[in-house]
Amino acid sequence: MAALTLRGVHKSYGAAVALVPTDMHIAHSEFVTLLGPSGCGKTTLLRMVAGITPTSGGEIYLGDQRVDNLPPEKRDIAMVFQTYALFPHLSVRKNLAFGLAMKKVATPEQRRRIEHAVAICKLDGLLDRMPRQLSGGQQQRVALARAIVMQPALLLFDEPLSNLDAKLRESLREELVALHRRVGTTSLYVTHDQTEAMAMSDRIMVMNQGRIVESGTPIDLYRRPCSAFAADFLGQTNLLTLAVESIGTASLGTLPWGATVALADVIPRSRTAMVSLRPEDLLLQADPDGQGQVTAHSFAGAHVSYSVRVGRLLLRASAGGSHGLLPIGQRVQLTAPMELRALRDAIAPVGGLL
Repeated sequence: MAALTLRGVHKSYGAAVALVPTDMHIAHSEFVTLLGPSGCGKTTLLRMVAGITPTSGGEIYLGDQRVDNLPPEKRDIAMVFQTYALFPHLSVRKNLAFGLAMKKVATPEQRRRIEHAVAICKLDGLLDRMPRQLSGGQQQRVALARAIVMQPALLLFDEPLSNLDAKLRESLREELVALHRRVGTTSLYVTHDQTEAMAMSDRIMVMNQGRIVESGTPIDLYRRPCSAFAADFLGQTNLLTLAVESIGTASLGTLPWGATVALADVIPRSRTAMVSLRPEDLLLQADPDGQGQVTAHSFAGAHVSYSVRVGRLLLRASAGGSHGLLPIGQRVQLTAPMELRALRDAIAPVGGLL
């Protein structure tokens, strides 16, 4: 196990920039997820770390060793692919042993590592089966075990759960987290699934258009995002542009329905600011004279999602499923938190574009 460090790593295909010069550090035993929409550069970054795709420049270090000038097999890295990539003509046992044999690991040590991986990946009774005899979840466990037996310094995951159904994906997600805690290998995980990223990661790096937009723990990125893109991509939110008034050292923003909210950051005079207001933080109360009107609702068991119109603005709100449903057409009073944080990349002069 070792830390992963990128210094100025970038990638271009002619005039097309896939990844701008990027610095990144993942600590020993840390589980970090690259999260972003398709085409944002996350898989390109992962493949450059693995050595599958050459860099256009920059340096990659695993521990104290520079590895971007080494072939993939010399990097002490194992990768778990979206498509499992099992050898169809080899049994589970032979799939697990293949990489060890290529590295000329002694037979007793091969046996020990395979037994260990079989135990933690729950593959008992499957060693003599062929990949075609396994379910999707079982095949993914074999792919994980095959990476673990190599005892790599770094584990890479390229959307390994995206081909599975929702229930199996959730189950394997929990198993992956438990496996990481047991094995402790430094891990870099790529996904476009925000729920997956928040449930599994020590830290998330949100990517867009070939760059890391923001990095932080799941709870910090969700509750205290700095960028409008991260706030909007990670979960649901209402991005609201507020007129800001400064009073002494305090900044106050006016919400679209007229209420005033304190801003955690001081905003210069004559400015507007954008805030992220999560649906669960917007409280609704039936009121015939309320500022909003319910236009839609969706019951999902544990919670209810609402669409609420305020003037020309459509807001999202949510409440616990045990509460009674507010009917469509109901006028409602809206209550927001007493304080909100301004998004740093969305502060502009009044009347300016956001």
